[in-house]
Amino acid sequence: METFQLGPFTVPRLWTGLWQLSSNAWGTAPAPKIRREMARHVELGYTAFADHYGSAEILFGQFQKTFPPSQKVVGATKWCVFRPTQPSRQLVEAAVRERMNRMGTQSVDLLQFHWQDYSDHEYITALRHLQDLQQEGLITAIGLCNFDSIRSDEICTQLGPGSIVSNQVQFSLIDTRPLHGMASVCEKHGMKLLTYGTLCGGFLSDRWLHKPEPDLYAGNLTPSQRKYLDIILRAWGNWDLFQELLAVLREIADRHGRVSIANIATRWVLDHPFVGAVLVGSRLGVSEHTDDNQKVFGFALSAKDNAEIEAVLEQSNGRRMITSIGDCGAEYR
Repeated sequence: METFQLGPFTVPRLWTGLWQLSSNAWGTAPAPKIRREMARHVELGYTAFADHYGSAEILFGQFQKTFPPSQKVVGATKWCVFRPTQPSRQLVEAAVRERMNRMGTQSVDLLQFHWQDYSDHEYITALRHLQDLQQEGLITAIGLCNFDSIRSDEICTQLGPGSIVSNQVQFSLIDTRPLHGMASVCEKHGMKLLTYGTLCGGFLSDRWLHKPEPDLYAGNLTPSQRKYLDIILRAWGNWDLFQELLAVLREIADRHGRVSIANIATRWVLDHPFVGAVLVGSRLGVSEHTDDNQKVFGFALSAKDNAEIEAVLEQSNGRRMITSIGDCGAEYR
């Protein structure tokens, strides 16, 4: 498995995303089974987990206690500020300690910070307090979550070199917005992206090749699938063009042997140097694709492969989503 350096951590380029623990709509498994599946992921090299939704922090903390300190398993969580907030030192420390208490740890490996209202510049104050807590050992590394290019550049400039190690944003063959601004910010400040939505809720997979357009409001779609289907149909293009993209990805996969459409889509994202890792959502104990996901490291996309992909993307509205939706994270604001 490929790795990269994220602050002081050497981590894999595929992370296990735990956002599907946020709701029973994803399907659930008993907690012991989830923890056993976490252990199996680590045995396969998936040694980094992310997200704070539902019971994710609690389950990860319980699982992490089963490993000796010498076998480091990295846990990334979030502190999200959605309402007008005066981020005093006391409030910021309380938020960090809540994360620590839920995970049962003495510090947070990677704290990813989200601030909803850009017009309120107190996010800089909050981040400076987080830096102080980092110096005191409560946080090992600080990242951002769904910040746009302008604010990411501002934050990295004001806080200093190496202060921010990552930004978690959406990036895929369908949503290429990080190519327009965010890539330059990453290069300028040495920041890496942790990307989600790379498989568009599973739509970028063999399962949907040659399938009819699903009903956006059908009860058999997951919350993630409804989100990304809406993007595919309303912002990116249409179902026929999406099928054309899947067909091209399948042809490319055939040229590389026993790999999947999902492998090609993931490899395309990982090939961008500003991307640190792809976060793959997993319904632990219900549905995982660990063996297939690992195949993404066994091949390289050729110039021909990329040209064929680009020929389809040029027919879409993907390059204009930076203006129709806005920069990274704008869909949540």
